[in-house]
Amino acid sequence: MLRRSQISLNRIIYPHIDLISFFELISKLDINMIELRNDLPGNQIIDGMAPERICELTAHYGIKILTINALQKFNLLSHLPQANEELRSLLDLASAIHCPAIVLCPLNDPADTRDQRQRFGETVGCLQAYRQIFADAGIYGYLEPLGFPESSLSSLIDAQRAIWESGAQCYRIVYDTFHFFLGPDDADLLEAELDVNLIGLVHASGVESKLPKQRYRDEHRGLITEEDQIDNLEQIQFLLRRGFDGPVSLEPFASRVQTLPEQEFKTALSGSIDLLLGQAGRGS
Repeated sequence: MLRRSQISLNRIIYPHIDLISFFELISKLDINMIELRNDLPGNQIIDGMAPERICELTAHYGIKILTINALQKFNLLSHLPQANEELRSLLDLASAIHCPAIVLCPLNDPADTRDQRQRFGETVGCLQAYRQIFADAGIYGYLEPLGFPESSLSSLIDAQRAIWESGAQCYRIVYDTFHFFLGPDDADLLEAELDVNLIGLVHASGVESKLPKQRYRDEHRGLITEEDQIDNLEQIQFLLRRGFDGPVSLEPFASRVQTLPEQEFKTALSGSIDLLLGQAGRGS
């Protein structure tokens, strides 16, 4: 069964409040894990506070920071010098605030002219280029396949293969329920080939829209409800049956969630978590 202690919140879920208020909010909801981001307004991952202050706050509220999300375009060799510089900065911060992982997002650009062989080869090459940096820091890199048609890494199985071919021990995969639903993998392929031990984190968000899935974008990603169209409960059940025991981080991008008044937000989020805890583990 999925446990409440496995639930995390990605800061994108309620991005307009400051980090201290976010800590206060989730502690009231009996949640003790979060993901930070580097793409919020102001681009300040820890709101300009000193890392020492963040450590004080996480200790005070009993909160663990799971990841900093994200190093973008991680798998583009032409971007490697900039990515190396940004990665070192992210790793320095992660070390200072005791964060164990950096999320790595692939290039997601319709103008990308590389074929699949080139994209995969550059993904492996970039992972090999970063591996000593991650190893020296003692921090993991979490590859997150994105299921959009323009994504240069959309398959969980391809991500797994890239990790194996890199020869590095410092990488894991983010299984995103939304992006799996959009991406090229199917349940049979995962059943046959997915190594659940390589999954470091699950991102979960729900979609209620009945649009064709090819039209789904981040704005459709809300909380998980009974009206969910992307089979979150079934996906999480599958992972639990296979032995996954890690964190499930809720990551809605929809403005209709992000802009809820606080009490309505807390009520909606609590209902979504109750649904997950009551049903996601059945049959596991």
